[in-house]
Amino acid sequence: MKTPQCYDLLMPAFADQLLRFLATFPLPAALPDGVVAQSPFRELPVQDLLGQFARKYYADGPPRAAVLGINPGRLGMGRTGVAFTDPGALTEFCGIAHDLPRQRPEISTQFIYRVVAAVGGPTTFYQHFYLGSIYPLVLLRNGLNYNYYDSPALIKALWADLGLSLRQQVRDLGLRTDVAVSLGKRNGIFLERLNDELGLFEKIMVLDHPRYLMQYRRRDLDAHVAHYVDVLGRLLSINNEEIK
Repeated sequence: MKTPQCYDLLMPAFADQLLRFLATFPLPAALPDGVVAQSPFRELPVQDLLGQFARKYYADGPPRAAVLGINPGRLGMGRTGVAFTDPGALTEFCGIAHDLPRQRPEISTQFIYRVVAAVGGPTTFYQHFYLGSIYPLVLLRNGLNYNYYDSPALIKALWADLGLSLRQQVRDLGLRTDVAVSLGKRNGIFLERLNDELGLFEKIMVLDHPRYLMQYRRRDLDAHVAHYVDVLGRLLSINNEEIK
C-alpha cells in the first residue's frame, strides 16, 4: 500500500504512528451477510484532516491514557478522521478548516467536546488522553452505522481483529498500560474480555457512552459531564499508583 501523503519528517512520532495504524489497518476477510467494513483513513481528504489534527494535538509527550469507544461512525470520524469529532467540531473546537458539507451535529461529539472544554480544552485534553476505538474501521449494515458487538456472528468474525487493533494501538502509540477507559458499558464488557486474553492494561474503567447519555439521560447532562471530568481528572494525578 502506498504510504499516506500526509506523513512528513516534521510529524511527531505519536501522530505518525496513529496515521500509519489507521491507514494500514486491514479490512476483514469476511463478515456476516449485510455487514460492510470501510476504511475512510485510506482516502486522501480524510488523511489530510487527520494529519492536520495529529500534528496540532498529538505532539510527542508522556504516555497517554486510552479512552476507547466502539467503532467509528460514518458521519463523524468517518468524515474527519478524528474520533468523536464531526465536521462542525473539527472547525469550531479544534480550529481546523475544511470543505466538508454541513451536517446535523453528532450527539456524541457534542458531549465529548463539553468534556474536553471542562478538562481545559483540546490542547490539554489530547496531551493526556488518546481518544480512539476498540475496532478502528467503520461498520455499516443497510447503510447505517453498526457496532462490532451487534451480533454474535460479527463478534466472532472480528474477534482476532479486535485483539490486533488493541495490541497495535498500545504498542505503536506507546499508550499507558496502567489503565484504559471504555466509553460504554457493553463496550466495556468486551474490552475486559479482550484484556483478559491479551493482558494489556492493569485496569479497565467504564463510563456510560456519550450517545446513551445524550439520548436517555440528557436531563442530568451537567452531572454526567462532571462525572467524566472527575474520572479523567483523577487519571491525570496517578503516577504508577493503584487506582482506587
